[in-house]
Amino acid sequence: MKKNIAIFASGNGSNFVALVKAVKQRRLDCRISLLVCDNPHAPVLEKARKAGIETLLVERPAFASRRAFEEAVIRYLKAADIKLIVLAGFMRVLSPLLVNAFRGKIINIHPALLPAFKGAHAIADAFHYGVKITGVTVHVVDEEVDHGPIILQEAVPIKPADTLASLEKRIHQVEHRLYPRAVRLCLEGKVKVAGRTLKPRS
Repeated sequence: MKKNIAIFASGNGSNFVALVKAVKQRRLDCRISLLVCDNPHAPVLEKARKAGIETLLVERPAFASRRAFEEAVIRYLKAADIKLIVLAGFMRVLSPLLVNAFRGKIINIHPALLPAFKGAHAIADAFHYGVKITGVTVHVVDEEVDHGPIILQEAVPIKPADTLASLEKRIHQVEHRLYPRAVRLCLEGKVKVAGRTLKPRS
């Protein structure tokens, strides 16, 4: 039986599209059961609709507190039997409440070689800092921002002729290749966290 995954996204959804494509091409053996989005204007919502994937739009102002917001999300995820949460440009920091509810079952992609250049503007930060190499990291999510056990990393050189736009394009190309691989490793039980294997139940 295919395992259910949920993708969390707040924006354009290019990694969402890459994961949907990987499933359709049978490079990824799972079911993308749900898109969770906190932005009603996000282009990813229309992409999910076209792909026939259920969406859960959860706008934070509609809830009395952050806790109430995350409790509602947790209830929905558990009802949908979600085995793995895949953060793909979700611009909201998860609290310990949600992290603990799915401990070791949440992964994130970050456009830098963590622990370098944490934060929302990692590509621009690396470019303007003047480093020669940046890259992409997929990691297990814990209570800290852009932190947790690393699953995969790939370096991306910053070329002398690069502009910020050209660097972003190459980093996104690596993301779209790396993320399906990382999801597959998780679902196949090949990722170890704190001495135990991350293996979603069947």
